Amino acid sequence: MSLQDFRALVEKHAQIGIVPSMIPGVVVSRMDATGSPDESSTGTILAIVAQGTKRLSVGSAVHDYGPGQFLIASVDLPVSGQFTDATPEKPALGFGLELRPEIIAELMLNSAASEFLRPVRGESSPPAIAVGDASERLLDAAARMLRLMDTPRDIPVLAPMIEREILWLMMSGEHGATVRQLGLADSSLSRVRHVVRWIREHFAESLRVDELAELARMSPSAFHRSFQAVTSMSPIQYQKSIRLHEARLQLIANPGDIATTAYAVGYESPSQFSREYRREFGAPPSRDLAMLRA
Repeated sequence: MSLQDFRALVEKHAQIGIVPSMIPGVVVSRMDATGSPDESSTGTILAIVAQGTKRLSVGSAVHDYGPGQFLIASVDLPVSGQFTDATPEKPALGFGLELRPEIIAELMLNSAASEFLRPVRGESSPPAIAVGDASERLLDAAARMLRLMDTPRDIPVLAPMIEREILWLMMSGEHGATVRQLGLADSSLSRVRHVVRWIREHFAESLRVDELAELARMSPSAFHRSFQAVTSMSPIQYQKSIRLHEARLQLIANPGDIATTAYAVGYESPSQFSREYRREFGAPPSRDLAMLRA
C-alpha cells in the first residue's frame, strides 16, 4: 500500500473535522485550514497522517508528524494541536483508531507475545506520546479498515480482525513498549493512567503527591519520575492544565462570572486563575472568550 493510495482512501471517506466513522473506534479527519491551536484531550489513540503536518504540544514537549507518520497516545492528556499547512486545495487528512486496553491485553496472552520483553519493576515508564514512520503493512491494514465503509455489512465481522492486526503491528514495532503497557494491568504506565483518571475526576480538589503515589502503589520518588516520563508534566502541572481546560469549556458554554468559574474548578484566587489562564491560552479569560466567540 503506497502513501498515495492511502491518502486517496482517506480523502474519499473524510468529512470536514475529526469525525467518527461508521466503524466503532475509527475516526477520519479532514482540515481545510491551518487555524489556531486547538485545546483538546488526546484519548488513547493511534493517529496516522495521510496528508499535511500536525504539531501537538503536551506540557513542555512538542511533537511534529507529517505524511506517512503516526502518533500514539497511550494516556488521555490535555494537548494543544494544529495542522500547520492545511488549505482547501490540499487539506490535511488523517486516520485514527482508538487503542483499547482490553484488546491489547487479549493479544498479550497469545503465545507469540511471549517474545516481548516485560517491563521491569522500577523501570521508567515509556512516554505516553510517541511518533514514528508508518510501515507499508500498517498503511495496508488501515486502508482495509477504511474500505469496509464501502461494504457496511462486513464491518461487524472484519473490523475486529483488522483492529487486532493493527494493534499487533504497533505492539511489535518501534514504539511497541508504549502500546503493550496499555494491556498490562500492573505496568507503571497503567498505574500512571489510573492516577490520571483520578485527577481528571477530582481536578477541583486539593492534591497531595504522596497520596497520589499511594494510589499508584509506588514510592513518591518513583511515582513522580514515572508521571513526568509519561505525561511530560508533574502531577501539579497536569491538574492545573485540566482545571484550566475545564474552566474554558465552562465559560464557553455558560459565559458569566469568571470568579465563580475560577472557584468551581478549584482556584482560591480569581487573580491567580486569570494569570495562569493567560499563560495557558495566551490571553486573559474575557479576551480569550471574545476571540473564540468572534
